[in-house]
Amino acid sequence: MTVDTRALLPIAEQAVTIASEIVKTRLPGAVTAKGDRDMATEVDYAVEHAVRDFLSRETPEIGFVGEEEGATAAVESGLKWVLDPVDGTANFLHGLPLCGVSLGLVDKDMPTLGVIDLPFLGSRYSAAEGHGAHATGHKIHASETDDLHAAVIAMGDYAVGSDAQTKNRLRLALTHELVTRVQRIRMFGAASIDLAWVAEGKVDALIMMSNKPWDTAAGVLIAREAGATVVDLDGSPHTMNSAATIAASPKILVDLIELITEARKATEHSE
Repeated sequence: MTVDTRALLPIAEQAVTIASEIVKTRLPGAVTAKGDRDMATEVDYAVEHAVRDFLSRETPEIGFVGEEEGATAAVESGLKWVLDPVDGTANFLHGLPLCGVSLGLVDKDMPTLGVIDLPFLGSRYSAAEGHGAHATGHKIHASETDDLHAAVIAMGDYAVGSDAQTKNRLRLALTHELVTRVQRIRMFGAASIDLAWVAEGKVDALIMMSNKPWDTAAGVLIAREAGATVVDLDGSPHTMNSAATIAASPKILVDLIELITEARKATEHSE
C-alpha cells in the first residue's frame, strides 16, 4: 500500500492542535507512578486518548503507538503514528514551560513525518520527508558551526530507574569530556525540544544516550530535514532501533563521535 505521507501533514497538525489545547488548558491532575522517578499525569492520558481517537477516525489504515498505553493492532500499511503526549512530564508537573507534544509517522523503523508543538512557548515545528523543516510556517536550518569549542551542546536527561547508576557512568564520563571542549552544555529535559532546537540552530548538537520512538520519531525527522545529521553512538545512521540519538551540525559530528568514543573507553576502564 502506497501512502503519500506529505498529504498526511495537515492531519498530524490537527492532531497536535487538539493535544496542545489540552496541555494548555488543564492542570496536570493525578500522577501515576510508572517507575523510579518516572510518572504520567492525567493530562498525558487525556492527550493520548484524544489523539488516538482522532487519528483512528482520520487514518484507520495507519497504526498507533502512544507512550502511555502502547500500540494498537498492526495494520497492513506498516505505517504507525508515534505519540509522546507530554514530552517533559517532570517539567510540566513543576510548571516549567519546557515540554512538548511530539507526533511522528514511522514507516518500518524510519520516521517520514513529524510535528512538535511547544504549548507554553508558542512554537510549532514540522517536516515531511524530502520537503524541509519548518517552524511556525518558516523554513528552518540547523547550525553550520565547524568549531566544537564554540558549540552549545544539549544533553538528554540522566537515567533513572533500577539500573540508573550503571547507565549514568557513561553520561557522567561524557559530561566530563564535554565540559572543557564546548562552549556550553544545556539539559532541557525534553527530547522534542532538544531536537527541534537542533533543527532551528538554537543549539549545535544533541547527545542523548537513549532512543525511545515516542521521544525521537518526530524530532529526528525534523532535524534531518533542517540539515542536521542524526546518528547512533557509533556514527551509523539513526533508526528507531538505535541505542542512542546524536544530532548535530555535520561539521562537528566527527569530533563529537570521537569524544563519545573517548568517554566510552574511560567508562570501560573504570569498571
